[in-house]
Amino acid sequence: MADLGHQLPVWSVIPFVGMLLSIALFPLFCPHWWEHNMGKVSLFWALVFVLPFFYAFGSGMTAYEVLHILILDYIPFIALLAALFTISGGIIVRGTLRGTPLVNGTMLMIGTVLASWVGTTGASMLLIRPLLRAIQHRKWKVHTVVFFIFMVSNIGGALTPVGDPPLFLGFLHGVPFFWTMRLIVPMGLNILILISLYLIIDYVLYQREIKQQTAPVNAGETAPIRVEGLKNLIFLAGVIAAVVFSGLLNKHPLFFNILTEEARGITLINLEGHNLVWPWINILRDSIMLLMAWLAFKTTSPSVRQDNHFTWGPIREVAVLFAGIFITMIPALVILQARGGELGVTTPAQFFWAAGSLSSFLDNATTYLTFLSLAGGLGAASGVTTDLGTVAPSILLAISCGSVFMGANTYIGNAPNFMVRSIAQENGVKMPSFFGYMGWSIGILIPIFILDTLLFF
Repeated sequence: MADLGHQLPVWSVIPFVGMLLSIALFPLFCPHWWEHNMGKVSLFWALVFVLPFFYAFGSGMTAYEVLHILILDYIPFIALLAALFTISGGIIVRGTLRGTPLVNGTMLMIGTVLASWVGTTGASMLLIRPLLRAIQHRKWKVHTVVFFIFMVSNIGGALTPVGDPPLFLGFLHGVPFFWTMRLIVPMGLNILILISLYLIIDYVLYQREIKQQTAPVNAGETAPIRVEGLKNLIFLAGVIAAVVFSGLLNKHPLFFNILTEEARGITLINLEGHNLVWPWINILRDSIMLLMAWLAFKTTSPSVRQDNHFTWGPIREVAVLFAGIFITMIPALVILQARGGELGVTTPAQFFWAAGSLSSFLDNATTYLTFLSLAGGLGAASGVTTDLGTVAPSILLAISCGSVFMGANTYIGNAPNFMVRSIAQENGVKMPSFFGYMGWSIGILIPIFILDTLLFF
C-alpha cells in the first residue's frame, strides 16, 4: 500500500482543525444551537474530510482508513468510556460531604492515587460525582473541577500501564510493566505543586465565601458518610481485568497468527495485500466491558442513579463529538507517523515537548507510539528493549511524561477530560470554554512543565 502519509498535503488537516474550532467556539457564541446540532457539525466535518479523500484515493482506501480508526480506535475508546460511565453512575456517596478545602483536597489526592491503578478514566468517573456533591453549595466551583482534570484525569495515571492508554501501548510493545514507576519523581513533584496551589486557591475562596455567608460551614445536621452500590466495584474490576488481559493475551496463538504476524479475527477489507482485521481479542474485551456495564445498570437501584443525577447526556455528547474527531484526525495521524522523523527530535527535552504538544490535541496513545518508534530508530546502544528498538531510558521517560502529563492541556487531550467537563456542566457548574480551559492550563501547567524540563529532561 502506498505511503499515504507522504501523499497527503498538510492542509488535509483542515477538517480536524475545523472540528476543534467548532467545539471551542459554538458552545461559547451559540450554546443552545450547539446543544441541538453538535451531531450535525460532527458529521459535516467528517464529510469535509471523507468526500475529498474518496475523490482522491478511491473507495477502497477511504473504507480502509475510516474503518481502521473506527473499529480499532473509536469503538474500544467509547466502549471503555461507556462502561465506566455506566458503572460509576451506580455508586453514590451519601451523607454530609461539605466542600471545605481539606475535604476537596483529600478527594483530589485519593483520585490521583487511584488513577494509576484503575485508570484515569475509572478514577475520574468514580470520584467526579462525589466531588460535585461536596461542592454543590460552594459559590466558586470551577477551579476544583479544573484541578480534578489536571490531577485525577491525567497526571495521576502516570505510574502503571493501566493508568493511561499511552503507557499501556508501551507495555504491549515491550516496556516492562513496572518501568513506568520511574515517573513517580516528576509526577510527585507536579502533584505536590498542584495540590499546594489548589489548597491555597480554595482556602482563599472559601474564606471569602464565609465572609459573604455563602459557604455552608457547620450548617444543619450532619449525616454519616456511607457508600451505596459497592457491588459495582466488581463490575469495575471486570472492566479493568478485560483491558489488562486483552494486552497480555493479544499475542497468544488463540488470538495471533505468528506465521502471518496478523491478529486473528474478522477480516473486514483487503487493500493491496493489507488486511483490516477486527481482532477477536478486541471483540471479546469490548463485549466484556459492555456486559459489565449492562449488569451494573440492571442491578443498580434506579433511585441511586436518580440521586446521582445520572443521565445519558454526557456519554452521548462524547460519542457524537469524538466520532468526528477520530475521523477528521486521520490525516494528522498518518502524516505524523510518516514524517515524524522530519521534526528533528533527538533530545529528551525535545521528545517531552513534541510528544506532549501533539498529545494535547491528537490521540495521546497514537502520539506516544509514534515517538516511541522514532526513539527506537535512533540506535541507542543500551536502554529499554522494545519491539520497536532499544530506547534510552531518559528519552522513554520524556515520551511517557509528555504524553501523560500534557493530555491535561485541553479538553480533548485525554479521554476523561471532556467527560468530566460534561458531567460538571450537567450538575450546574459553568465550565470554561475550550480556550478558557486552555487559559487555565497555560497559566498553571506550562510553568510546571518548564520546571520538569529543567529538572528531568
